[in-house]
Amino acid sequence: MHRRNHLRRTLTIGVVAAAVAAGVAAPITAAPAATSVLTKSVQDVTNPGANPVNHADTLNWVLSYADNGPAGPSAATITDPITGAGATQTYVPGSLQVPPGWTPSWSTDGTNFQTTDPGAATVAVRATNPGARQGGTNLANILLAPVKPTATPTGGDGYTPIIYRQANGTVEAWNMYHHLFASAPKLVCTDLTAGAPCAGGPWPRPVNTATGPFGSGSTGDIASTLTPQYVQDPGRPGVVYYAAVTASSVGVGCLDLAARANCGYFPLISTGAGGAYGLAGLVTTGGNLYGVGSNGQVLCLNIASQSPCAGQPYAAVVPANNNVSGANYLGSMAVAGGKVFASSSPGGGTPVLGCFDPATATACAGWATPQAIGPAGTSSYNAYTAYDTANNAVGACATTTGAPASTTTCYTVGGAPLTAPTVFNSLTNQLVFDPETVTGPDGHLRTYTGTWGGSSSGDTVCYDWTAAAACAGFPLPATHPSANGGVTRDYGYAYDQVTRCLFGLGDAGILFSEDPTTSNSPCIHSGADVTLTPSTFYCDGGTGHIHGYTNARLENMNLANVDLTASTADVSDANGSVFTHPAFAADGSLDLSGISPAAHPGITVSAHLVLNNSNDFTGGNQPHLVVGFDGDAPQICFKTTVSPSCTTTTATDTATGNDATGALTSNTVSLSVAPGAACQPNVTINKEICASIDDQNCQPGGPGPWTKHATPGLLGLLLANPHWRITVTDAGPVGITGVTLNDSAESSCRSAAGTFDLAAGQSRQIYCSTSLLVSLLPFTNTASATYTPTNSPAGTPPSRTSNSSAVACSLLGC
Repeated sequence: MHRRNHLRRTLTIGVVAAAVAAGVAAPITAAPAATSVLTKSVQDVTNPGANPVNHADTLNWVLSYADNGPAGPSAATITDPITGAGATQTYVPGSLQVPPGWTPSWSTDGTNFQTTDPGAATVAVRATNPGARQGGTNLANILLAPVKPTATPTGGDGYTPIIYRQANGTVEAWNMYHHLFASAPKLVCTDLTAGAPCAGGPWPRPVNTATGPFGSGSTGDIASTLTPQYVQDPGRPGVVYYAAVTASSVGVGCLDLAARANCGYFPLISTGAGGAYGLAGLVTTGGNLYGVGSNGQVLCLNIASQSPCAGQPYAAVVPANNNVSGANYLGSMAVAGGKVFASSSPGGGTPVLGCFDPATATACAGWATPQAIGPAGTSSYNAYTAYDTANNAVGACATTTGAPASTTTCYTVGGAPLTAPTVFNSLTNQLVFDPETVTGPDGHLRTYTGTWGGSSSGDTVCYDWTAAAACAGFPLPATHPSANGGVTRDYGYAYDQVTRCLFGLGDAGILFSEDPTTSNSPCIHSGADVTLTPSTFYCDGGTGHIHGYTNARLENMNLANVDLTASTADVSDANGSVFTHPAFAADGSLDLSGISPAAHPGITVSAHLVLNNSNDFTGGNQPHLVVGFDGDAPQICFKTTVSPSCTTTTATDTATGNDATGALTSNTVSLSVAPGAACQPNVTINKEICASIDDQNCQPGGPGPWTKHATPGLLGLLLANPHWRITVTDAGPVGITGVTLNDSAESSCRSAAGTFDLAAGQSRQIYCSTSLLVSLLPFTNTASATYTPTNSPAGTPPSRTSNSSAVACSLLGC
């Protein structure tokens, strides 16, 4: 592979080769081709192109890592001690940048590293990658194994799962106990990738109104509702809003799944007289969250500002429902046509469906009175959107629970009766919960509803809105005999767009997967998303690093275990819009070379795999989806500030590392630091004459005495031979270079001196003598020195000392 290096304004440039692994599906066992290479360079951020740099300049240290290790994943660590940290240069807080897939860390002692930036106290930085791959210009995420039935610590009341994918591809299922008192722990996380509880337990954990990490034990202060509905923040992945009840109010709680933390609580209505003790919800439309209080009023929170909507709580659209302390709202919510629908089941009364119009903040047109959805004495745990055969949302439905059979009733957005699905008609005294509605690969919109009770230990009811019929090929209802013997008591499902599986959970506390086409459990699918933005692999500000996308490949998979014909893939842009569907080649790769990095600077590749079996996910084997691009070696960068101290004359740096190819050491980069106006040297010159009549005392190093005026010893009647000593001193604070003498009267002094350098605090003495006629006495000899401060920029004119003189007097005096 060719390689170009376009590091702009870089004082030291290294050229390294980067290799991109070919797309292969079999386990990767190839040996390293060559030792990996670390290449160090640096840029002056304050004064681009400066050489030497100046005191207090900010430097960007760039380290290119050419990974010549094996094609498969292997560990790599790069450590960069900051030479002279805190003395000659100081780390700039927050400046460490590492390529995607790498984890940064910092050290204040050079030995112990931490995962948070300690700021200017940093003396070394490090980047680690447990799964580095050859070339380095690639990213990989775990392919999820078929999810087998897993017992979760939900105590039986864990509700519908929430699927969350971490940045490294790890897939988690989160859920919360429903209708549980405030202090009790109620939040549970299951690692679907490992088939075990998530790290960070023990689970369940409590939830709280205060922001901060999840606590432990019975320390919560938020009670959960009977029929939870969650909303995931569209702008913040991993942030989930849930209906919450506290001792003094009803509102919205916030979870940050990535940070494992509570992210606040936003009260919307007080408890007590005139208020509400519970709520149904949440749903979202128009950038707002909506819920209905147990007093029937509509509650609203703006997602962006996390503040109550103006004028809320709004007038009631359904009758009060269990509006007493400690009770639970019985009903649920749905959205259609920008309108908000809520079901309500007043005890002993007739269950109804109401409609709220956010545009007018009142009941919808045609809904001045709530519409009945079942006989008196029945109840509903659900409300869901109704669709026409073109998959347009046209109204809302609710299905009741009660003898002799369930009743399903639907209305248009305008309040007119709407033909209802008949798939629930055969249910007898079964609980029917909120459905999961998804568009399948065939374009059909289907609703999957969990039911149980009476004679049922847990079923899925599937309705195809596009066909206006029960789902073809899907049993009605579908049981799950392979999951806990069929005892699942389903509450609800989450559809995973990547694997295209349903994940279910219910009152039995069993988390299981289900094929949305056949209802088979487990769902024998796999998949992964990999988001690749090539520019994030570079931090020197240069251009030309990225040459083109290459491919995506399946790693550590036996292709005999994959139905490549049935498997599909999507490529989407940074906005989430799918723009191409590459087909899997016979070797399990996807050709991405036709995608322009200029037109698509970032892409997400989604692989949806249909498996023949789950054999590749046993014995600790971990298949991955790997996506790569052709480009220069990735970079690690950090910034330092050059010390303002005049004693700093150089800034230097060398990095080390190790990977599968062995120990690594970069080239050393050293920058000279210009003295600057505040760091000019103090240079003096002193010219003296020997006052002794003994010539031996006047030789180099002789005792003299050396004075400013002296009568030279006679060499004869006509000649005098004065001896001179010239002392050049640099009192600092920086050294000088290219020192020469200016002595127009005596060339031997200039010759004896030659050209020399002085460090700060050093002196040099030059000895010379003159032969002249006595008749020319007295004779004054004057000298000066010319020099350049060490590390001065090229072209800096030399400086000159003041003159210093000594006089050779005649026998009659000076």
